[in-house]
Amino acid sequence: MEVTAKSKTKEDILKAYHFRHATKIFDDTRKISDEDFQFILETGRLSPSSIGLEPWKFLIVQNPNLRKRLSEVSSGAQKQLATASHFVVILARSDASYNSPYAEYMLKETKGMPNNVFELTSEAYGKFQNNQKILDNPRSLFDWASKQTYIALGNMMTAAAQIEIDSCPIEGFSREGVHRIMEEEGLLENGAWGVSMMAAFGYRAEEPQREKSRQSVEKITQWIN
Repeated sequence: MEVTAKSKTKEDILKAYHFRHATKIFDDTRKISDEDFQFILETGRLSPSSIGLEPWKFLIVQNPNLRKRLSEVSSGAQKQLATASHFVVILARSDASYNSPYAEYMLKETKGMPNNVFELTSEAYGKFQNNQKILDNPRSLFDWASKQTYIALGNMMTAAAQIEIDSCPIEGFSREGVHRIMEEEGLLENGAWGVSMMAAFGYRAEEPQREKSRQSVEKITQWIN
């Protein structure tokens, strides 16, 4: 079989997925270069989001004292906080409703919509959010925004793996505790943002103890023809 550039690219991408694993302990003597980490962040920035609102913010926590405070309320990030080259707290927007000032800013200023297009688009987005029951309560709205951050993080972890940088998504923390710390640090803009999840990036200190295991593709797919 002829090896084409396209097939080689597919092979490289799948290799990256096999390379990636949830790294618990990083080599704290190795640091990701500024160029490589900016590349990782760029893949997050370019990620898709529902109705294009990009309801995310990435706080890169390099301050040792802040990392120590976070470790006190993050049982699932103890080893990562202590050893990761870069540690990211991912925020989700808490006010991303279709009729919010934030939505208007995104659609008019970022996407450049003229007023007449904005009004039609906003009306359509309002119907979508109401139909999906996103606007039922503040938690539903925040959870909807938080889902978008997982898309961005997935892209960031895959991009990192493609340049042989390790990562670990982290949900093992006290949401109230981390929220309080971020609020005390003045990082949530008076409630405009909430804590969605965390992620660590760096270089593994040791190889995984076992090979990656997943269900077969036949177990997780069903074709409806």
